[in-house]
Order: sequence, then C-alpha cells, then structure tokens
Amino acid sequence: MRRIYPLFQDMPVPSAETSALNLSAAARTELSPLFAEAAGKSVAWPFEEARKIVRRVEASGQKEVLFETGYGPSGLPHIGTFGEVARTTMVRHAFRILTGDRIKTRLLAFSDDMDGLRKVPDNIPNKEMVAAHLGKPLTQVPDPFGTHASFGAHNNARLRAFLDQFGFDYEFASSTDYYTSGRFDAALLHLLARYEAVMAIMLPSFRQERAATYSPFLPIHPHTGVVMQVPIEAIDAQAGTIAWSDPETREHFITPVTGGRTKLQWKPDWAMRWVALNVDYEMAGKDLIESVKLSGAIARALGGAPPEGFNYELFLDENGQKISKSKGNGLTIEDWLTYASPESLSLFMYQKPSAAKRLYFDVIPRTVDDYLNFLEAYPRQDDKNRLGNPVWHIHSGEPPAPELLRKDGQGTAISFSMLLNLAAVANSEDPAVLWGFLRRYAPDVSPATHPRLDRLVSYAVRYFRDFVRPAKVYRQPDEIEREALGLLSSMLADLPEPVSAEEIQTALYDVARAIPRYQHLQAKGATPERPGVSNDWFNMLYAVLLGESRGPRFGSFVALYGVKETMALIASALSGELARDHVAFRVQ
Repeated sequence: MRRIYPLFQDMPVPSAETSALNLSAAARTELSPLFAEAAGKSVAWPFEEARKIVRRVEASGQKEVLFETGYGPSGLPHIGTFGEVARTTMVRHAFRILTGDRIKTRLLAFSDDMDGLRKVPDNIPNKEMVAAHLGKPLTQVPDPFGTHASFGAHNNARLRAFLDQFGFDYEFASSTDYYTSGRFDAALLHLLARYEAVMAIMLPSFRQERAATYSPFLPIHPHTGVVMQVPIEAIDAQAGTIAWSDPETREHFITPVTGGRTKLQWKPDWAMRWVALNVDYEMAGKDLIESVKLSGAIARALGGAPPEGFNYELFLDENGQKISKSKGNGLTIEDWLTYASPESLSLFMYQKPSAAKRLYFDVIPRTVDDYLNFLEAYPRQDDKNRLGNPVWHIHSGEPPAPELLRKDGQGTAISFSMLLNLAAVANSEDPAVLWGFLRRYAPDVSPATHPRLDRLVSYAVRYFRDFVRPAKVYRQPDEIEREALGLLSSMLADLPEPVSAEEIQTALYDVARAIPRYQHLQAKGATPERPGVSNDWFNMLYAVLLGESRGPRFGSFVALYGVKETMALIASALSGELARDHVAFRVQ
C-alpha cells in the first residue's frame, strides 16, 4: 500500500521505498467526540461532498470506495489536472475523517491513452513522423521525443512524474492496459447486450447526420491500427462481435469487442468504466454537465450506479474570457510555481470551486497572503473553525506551524505583499537584500531556521522583477500631502528606540488625525476630539512612497524596513528622486 501524504509538506518526493502506509494523524487516531461532531457538521465543501459518499456506503454496505480522476494524454498535464486531483484528494481525506478511516479508499488516475490521435500537437518535435500515425491510439503512436515506447507512454510518464512531484497518493491506470488485458471484457460484452438501450440514450443528443452513423463501439482497424469512426452494420451480442466495413477499401470485417480490438466512444466509455470499476466519486468541469448526465444514464442502463461528484467551474482569464489551451490565455502551472508555492495554488483550487474565477498573474500575491493568513490563524482556532480553514484540507489535517519572526516575545508573520514592498523600496532583485531587512528586525532568523520564508523571499523577488517593478507608478504629492509626509518624518525621528510595529502604527494614526483631509468622523468610536483615520491616508503613503495602489500594514513595514530608512524614503519622495529613478529604469 502507498503512503498517505498531506497534499503539501516540506519533504522530498515520495519514492517506492518510502511508500508504506502512514495515515494522517487525524485519520489514524481516534477522534475526540467534539472533533468528530464538528467534522460531521462542517459546512466546508469537501465535507459536504464526502457526506454524499457516506450515504452511498451506508446504502450499499460496501467496504471500499474508489475515487477517480481522468486524464487525456494527447497533451501534457496542466493546471486543471492539478486542480482535479487536489480537490478529489481533499474530498477523499474528508471522507476518511467522517468514517474514522474504517473503509479503504483508493484514488485512480485514469489515462485515456487508447484514444485516437486527432491532430499533431504544436509543441512537439518530429511532427511529420507523428502525422503519419494520425487516428491511431496514443499508445501506438511513436514517441516524438524518443524516450518512451509511444507518445501515450511518454505523456503518461509525464503525468505520473507530475503527480509524484506534489506527493499525491494515487494508483495509475492505462486505458490501453485495461482494454487489451481483458479487464473491461465483461463490461464490454454487457454493453453490447444493452446496445439498443445505450443508443436510445445517445442518439437524441446528436443532429440527424451524426445520429445516422453513430455507434458506441469504435473498432480498431486490423490492418492500419486506426481507431475507426464507422457505422456498425450488425451486432451479435451472443458472439460478442460487431460488423463494419472500411469506407475506403469496402473490405468487410467482423470484430470481437473484447481484447482491445475495439474501444468505446468517450461517453459510453466513461459510463462503462464507472460500472466496471465500481467508481464511487468523480468530479468534472461544468462544461461536461450534459456528458455527466448521459454517462450516468448509460451507467444505469448497464445496471450500475453513476458515481457521486460535482461540477466545478472553469477558469477565466483577466478579461473574463474562458481559458483555452489553444489560445494560451491563462496561467500554466509552471507560471504559478515560478512566483508562488504549490500550497497557494492548492488554496486557489480549494476556494469556491463552483464559482468562475479569474486565473491570471495578479491573483497570485493575494492568494499567497490568504494562505499565510489562514496558516497563521489555525493554531488559535477551535475544531469547528479549523475544519473550515482551507489549510486543514490542503495539508490533509496536518498544516505546518506558521513561520514567525520573533522579537520582544512576539511573533510577526511576514506577508508576500510585505516582501514585495521591501523589494520595491530597496529596488533590489537580490534575496540577500530582503534577508538583510529581516535579520535586522529579528537577528536570529535565517534561511535555515525559516526555510518556507526563504522560498517566499525567492518568489517575491521574481514577482517583483517581472510584474511589480515594471508597473510601478509613483505619484507626486500635492501640498497637503507634502506637509503630511513632513510631519510623518518628524514623528518617526522622535520615536524612542527600540520601537515596535504597534507603536509605529499608533503614531501613524496620530499624525493623520491632526490633518482634516484624513479625518474620518463616521468611523466606529470616532469623536470630534479624536476622529478616525480614513484609508486615504494609507493609500497616499502607498502611492507616493511605494508606487502602489495598496500595500502592507504600514507600521509593520516601517519596523522591517527601518525607521531611518523610511525617513530617507520620504525625503526621496519629496525631492522627486523616487519618481525620477523609476522613470530612468523604465526607459532602460
């Protein structure tokens, strides 16, 4: 049996030698009554999905639950592949918690590698060689990269390496292996016996021309090896065969449906697989809602029950358009992992899976900081709120302790946006410069003591280099703002040393309260003698000093960047040097 890993943790990629069963702490120990009660009532979507499977198990009495995800190996694994496996893993873990891990669970990553190659991908070498094999099963197309027995085997290996990279616990399955080994033979013969019932389900979904030639069975040509899209002239359920003709040569064939000599069209194939393998849970994109309904109806016609599941929403680009692999208008998983951690990507997948979300570079900093905030809050939460905290699901019940900078007995969490702004004011793409600020605040901190923070620093300087620095716009302060910045600099000069981030934040508010433009008399608890402070004050600081429309908690920023350094930053802004230097950078 394979080791059950949390989705992400600080560890090497699992190897075959380390794949012994090791359940998450929450699943392998007796749950406290209060925790079990909280899990049973949790409204977190993985628990809501898991309860569907619990009801299914209670009705059937089964002793094993199979989760499935599908993969089309005509291309490389992508961000949607990651999302489906990550979300399914979260549901699987929630089910294990609800059942006390008394029911065996498996996750099958199924590759549809017997599908015919429809077109030559743009991103491969040796296109002419591959083009000569159009229409053949992917496992019968030579590998254009020359590393595996076939193109399908090459992409299957990429899928497995991709899933192993993230420590997913899964079993790999090949459609070619299942068809040719006979594992699907009984189900194929049963579908042949129910041929008319399957046709009655499928034909109304087609236009008249397509319906006239449709058959759920696709014979593999015995001479060319091509997956044939041809009308079926006759079926013999007792003999287990179909009759068809080659449209070019007119040669007539009688082909057994078993042993990998035929395959099914994908909707009947999906249904047959559900029934043959007893799949209990599989999710799919909202673009497949009608396909799920049709495949579910076929599964029932075969005497089986379609799996539980839900339809997740598809991603949009920054303009609200559906992301298309052919258009290249979305983020790849490589894009995300260049600038942020896999944990943050898993959070993006966890949040609101049924809502359309824009997936583009600007969402990365907010998502990273959301992850860090959830992680920092987790130790303070009760069972109910922990089970609703995304990090519990991302890390399969074992989120790591947050990495905090310790100073004067207090812990400070460093956000991604804070690091971006430190990089911005230092105008540096060197991680060592950011570590200099961090060590000055907390001298004992280092990449060795805070390895996740070290990775966060590296992500931040890359994101700053590619997105923040080119887009910064420093605004020149007006007269009121110049006077306010002068007062702020004087206040900073008068602060005692050492000074905490909270003391700096309090002083920031005191400066703004004396300036009518920044007074907020409608703020909670505000009085004419002690008005609140509007966001305009902090927005001005971000725009003038950082060249940004938003930024971190400013007291914490000053504490990290340095009081004297912030005073110098104010002087540079007032002299116009900040804006001039940035203009010079942009014209380089």
